[in-house]
Amino acid sequence: MTKSRTSLMLIALSVTLLGSLSVGLIQESEAAKGQGVGLPQIGSNKVCGDRLCSEPAISHSSQKEYQIDTTSQTGECKSNEGTTRTFYIAADEVEWDYAPLGLNQMKAHEFNEDENVFVENTPDRIGSKYIKALYREYTDETFSKLKPRTSEWQHLGTLGPIIHAEVCDAIKVVFKNNSDELNYSVHPHGVFYDKDSEGSEYNDGTSVNNRSDGIVAPGQIHTYNWSVPQRAGPGPNDPSSIVWMYHSHVDSPMDTNSGLVGPIVITSKGMADSTGRPMDVDREMVSLFTVSDENSSHYLCENLEKFTDETCDNEKLIEDDDFAESNLMHGINGYVYGNLPGQTVQKGEHVRWYLIGMGTEVDLHTPHWHGNTVLWNGMRVDVMELMPASLKTVDFIPDNVGTWMFHCHVNDHISAGMMSLFKVI
Repeated sequence: MTKSRTSLMLIALSVTLLGSLSVGLIQESEAAKGQGVGLPQIGSNKVCGDRLCSEPAISHSSQKEYQIDTTSQTGECKSNEGTTRTFYIAADEVEWDYAPLGLNQMKAHEFNEDENVFVENTPDRIGSKYIKALYREYTDETFSKLKPRTSEWQHLGTLGPIIHAEVCDAIKVVFKNNSDELNYSVHPHGVFYDKDSEGSEYNDGTSVNNRSDGIVAPGQIHTYNWSVPQRAGPGPNDPSSIVWMYHSHVDSPMDTNSGLVGPIVITSKGMADSTGRPMDVDREMVSLFTVSDENSSHYLCENLEKFTDETCDNEKLIEDDDFAESNLMHGINGYVYGNLPGQTVQKGEHVRWYLIGMGTEVDLHTPHWHGNTVLWNGMRVDVMELMPASLKTVDFIPDNVGTWMFHCHVNDHISAGMMSLFKVI
């Protein structure tokens, strides 16, 4: 028998023995489960942020220790437990600029020929400015004064105001539709709601008197009431807070392409401060990756009339592939080619970064942080995967000072401007 054949026989024997051993272990495990015997937990030292979950979380800014109230994590919320958090939000029709700096900030130069496909305004191209409908927060029920957006949230861009709440809280959204002609709504993900607070109308068997389902006519106001049960909060593998979203769901594709999307952040019971924000992090960031299809916005005709010499009566232009391509705005929070402001974090602080995907079949995104890494579900990564309407939460402790690129790693999306800069100071 040759040496090579002997080696092959030994390999085969090893595989057979390993297979038998594996089957035996599986059978033993199944038997143990059937008898209610607890199995050893693989990787029981879970990682939360840059620490073990068994260790107390320490805030970089306050250095205080926070412990999750484990008793409240196992039961249902009691009646009247928690805080009612009220938000005054309107759908406002505004003029939005995807590239307000007027240049490619990633390269610090004027837009070249390829980039101008998306941002140059000509007699038959809309350019970087579009009329959009955006969620904006007001100070009270009169909707007479916008609530100022602080520098911390400047990076939200087209995103609506962030709704913070803690498990067992109640959320009240007083919504006014400031559109001139269109019905809009506020439909939430993750939280608990009745039909009148769903913000979406379809053949669901509700009575004629309740068929509005939270659809709001122009100029009207509707109050949405959402509760935050345990199942709306972080799960066993999640950090202390997770992201959901809200968006208009009257004509969902057109409503969201028009701009009506916002974030909801739910924090574990006992882990939120008085504003509903997680106490164990120093900074929160939110990023929406989507190709806003302005061809499928409610305002395409208005945008043509305002920013070009053309109208929607020019069917040849509307059906032209190059024109359609020019209106696909590959943005992060509504900005292209590094024009997104406000992404500055400090070295060593605990940053919770929420990622939102939206769009259609082209919206397969891979956010990538240069120079640093993040933790997702206990795994160390510097690239995440986002599908349409997917929601991811990562923990980030920056250790590399400098100005860094944060972008989608899909080649076509890079070329079309889905790029931004973040700073670690």
